[in-house]
This record gives sequence, C-alpha cells and structure tokens, in this order.
Amino acid sequence: MSNVAVKGYAYCLNHVPELALHYGNTPYVERKTKGDSEFLKQLPGTLQRFDEALAYPANQAYIGGMDLNALEAHPQPWYAHRVEGASRFGKYGEIMPEDEFLGLLDMCDVFDLIWLEESFAARIREKLAAHPFMTPALLARLEKGHSPEEIRGEAEMHHALPLYFGGVPVGCVRQGHDVDECLEAYVLLENLACKAGGVLALLHLFKNAGIAPEDVDFVVECSEEAAGDMNQRGGGNFAKAVAEIAGCVNASGFDVRAFCAGPVNAMIAGASQVAAGARKNCVVLAGGAVPKLCMNSRDHVKKGLPSLEDCLGNFAVLLTPEDGVSPVMRLDALGKHTVAAGAAPQAITGALVWDPLQKLGLGFADVDKYAAELQIPEITVPAGAGNVPEANFKMIAALAVMKKQLEKAEMNEFVRQRGIPGFAHTQGHIPSGVPFVGHACDWINEGRIRRAMIIGKGSLFLARLTNLSDGASFLLEPPQAKKASVDSLTKEDVKALLLEALSDLAVSLGKREA
Repeated sequence: MSNVAVKGYAYCLNHVPELALHYGNTPYVERKTKGDSEFLKQLPGTLQRFDEALAYPANQAYIGGMDLNALEAHPQPWYAHRVEGASRFGKYGEIMPEDEFLGLLDMCDVFDLIWLEESFAARIREKLAAHPFMTPALLARLEKGHSPEEIRGEAEMHHALPLYFGGVPVGCVRQGHDVDECLEAYVLLENLACKAGGVLALLHLFKNAGIAPEDVDFVVECSEEAAGDMNQRGGGNFAKAVAEIAGCVNASGFDVRAFCAGPVNAMIAGASQVAAGARKNCVVLAGGAVPKLCMNSRDHVKKGLPSLEDCLGNFAVLLTPEDGVSPVMRLDALGKHTVAAGAAPQAITGALVWDPLQKLGLGFADVDKYAAELQIPEITVPAGAGNVPEANFKMIAALAVMKKQLEKAEMNEFVRQRGIPGFAHTQGHIPSGVPFVGHACDWINEGRIRRAMIIGKGSLFLARLTNLSDGASFLLEPPQAKKASVDSLTKEDVKALLLEALSDLAVSLGKREA
C-alpha cells in the first residue's frame, strides 16, 4: 500500500472588507449596472471591523485558534457570541488585516502593477517589519510608494482600480495591457490577491512543518483563478509564482483546476508524485478568490445580518514520504466521480464515499469523521443555500441506510458523531474538504480519531462546457507504526499480518529442526 505523510499544514485568512465592498463580484456588478443602489448604501454598515472578524468563532477555528468541538459547542449565532481574547495568530496561521495585506500584495507584484501611496507604504513597512515571517528580502520588495496625484492619474487616465483602506484611496492596481481583457486591472487584482494569499500560507507552513524554503521540491496550486493573456487565458502558473516570492529556489510547480474539487485533486496529484519517488517535499496550496467576497451579501443586508464574507481564505499542506510518525494519505482507495456516475446526489456520494470504502473492505462506521463542503452555515443559510456541510453528512447517512449499514433511526446520531461544523469561508475551493486536514491530523496524532475522509466536489457546469459535476476523495489514517488495535485494521491489513506471522513461524520451526 502506498501511503504519503501529511507532514505539515497552514491555514490563514486575509480580512479585506474594502476589497469585498468594492471588488466582490456581487457589489462590483451592482455598482456597474445600477450605480449607487440602496443595497450598496447599506452594505458598508454590515461589514465587520478587524477585531470583530478576529473574534468570529469560525475564523478562529480556521486558523487553529479554536478546536472544532469547541466551535460546535459555542453559543449561536456565532456573530452574536464572539470569542473573548481572540488572537491574530493560531496554531495553523493568522488573520491578516487589510492594510498589511495590501503591502503583501505589493511585495508579490513583479510587474509594477500595484502602486501604493507613499505615506501609506511607509506605515505598512513599519507594520510588516514586525511580522514574524517577513524577511529582509521580502520587505525589500515593498515599494517606497507614489504620490496621490500619480495614483489618481492612473485611475482617471489609464483604467487603474483604486485600492482603499479606511474608506480612502491608498493605492491602485494598474492594467497590464491596453486591449487584453485577461490583463485588465480587475483580473490582475484577482490573481495577485490569490498569489499573495498563497505566499502567506506558505510562509506559515515553513514554520509549522519545520522545513526551509529551499527544501521544497514542487508546488501544486489549486485555487479557482486563471492566469494568462488573450492567447492562453488560463495558462498559469500560480504555483511557480508563489514559490518564487517565498524563496523556494529549488522548486518547480503547476496549477490544478477543478472548481471546488481542485484541492482534493491537487492533494492526490501531489501525493502521487511523492509516492512515485518523483518528488520528496511537495506543497499543495491555494489562495483566495476576490470575486467570492460579499457573494451572498444581498441577502445578508436584506435580513439585517452582518456580511461575513469579508475574508480571503488560503492554505498550504506539505506532503512527504511516510515517516512512521505523521498521519498519512492512503492512495490505494481514492474516490472519483466518473463520467458515468451521473449528477444525482446519491450517485455522487456513492462514488466518493461508498466505492473507496468497499475497495478496502470498510463500512461507513469505519470512518470517524467526514469532511465535505465546509461552508459556514451563518453565511449560506440566510442566502437560501441551507446548511451545506450538514446536508452532505445527511446524504452519507442516508446512503449508509440504503446499504443496510445503518438503521434509519440512527441517522441523526451518525450525523452528530461523524460530521463536523462548517467553518470555512465561501471561497469556492477553500471549503472543499481540505480545511479539515489540519484538525484531522491533530486528532489522529492525539488518538481522538483513527480515520477521516476528505471529500471535494466541483461544479464543472459553471464553465458552460459540460453539465457534469466532479469530485474526488481520500482517507487520512495514522501511519502503520501507530496503528494500535485490531479494530482499526482492514481485512487486507489482518491478512498481511497473518501471512507475516505464518512466515515467521515457518522460519522459527525450520531453525528448531536444524
């Protein structure tokens, strides 16, 4: 059996309410088509301050500042019961404020596309100099800045997009070409923000995994953005661009795209390279999506709720050969949503959950925790999308009943025991299973669970190329050296142990006869 170790993980958020207000797709399109509408007048009053975003329980769970069991037990609604004494830094990463993120955006720019106002740039330089991971080499990338007149001229004469902080312009994003729509300022902002988020997560991963940047061999990037120009709209390469800024001088990389199924597919792609011996230290990472900011805010404003979609999510995971200590990804039973599987929820669940379990001789109860589409319910329920994680867990439970592995009366208890609360922002790819990898690995290391299934599902039909959906899944387990009890072994494991014992016995008997 080929296993690959999950050696480290990092999860960060960038709190960017001004980017959300101006460039989240919902308010951006509203502004372009309807001007200063009533929705846009009310939206600023619903956005969170940084201290509020910091203390939002789901945000703390994402960066490892709160255990998921504690999140589940926390009084609801979470936005009305903030976490007292919340810290910017958690076990997995941080929540970065918007002014520092704009500085990071400039540091990740290699084509002079980001201009910051000179006094703002000076203030941010001081703040970022105090950041634990901002090296002198990174700080040297931060520009000295431009005059307000220069920035205003770029916006008025050359279609640059203003960047705001505290309600006032503090910079701009310049266009990359006069006629190429793929290089217009909005697209470049989207891509640079995604790149910057990936860099931040990677910097945290170095510390969390105890690895130097130069030891990274390969990077697989799995966001939903597309980088290119008019001749190759999605040519890439975010992965290598992130590696460059983070100092991974010995790394190469590529991008994996599969909508929300991208992260799980990228984990499988990266792990397969490690298992094959092609790469030793492979990082899978993703930045966030600016268009998804404030995506459901129209419903939140209408119902007098805070607009919680004000954070860009990002993550990074390090995959290495199995080391006997770290939790592992199993590559011998991967779930995949085939073309023939169909789009019915039951068929998708069967392909992603039941089929890989059957291959290993396991049942639904052999997985302690399932993780799929982990959107924060307080964002999706008011928008009419329901509690997405809970709906997935109910579908798994219903399939277990159909397969006669669970009684119908036990479904709610199955969901309670084997589900987890949604704690990831609605950034498309970000909620799709992989945010649980960190918590799951910690729980496996602590002996709280023995097996978790990570599930990613994607909406391929959004591209208008096919009506198909997509999906993939994999299992996380303790390494072989840590499997402590027979009840955690599969039939194949037991068979292998018996054969090994018989072989040892035969050798022993042969020695006695000699």
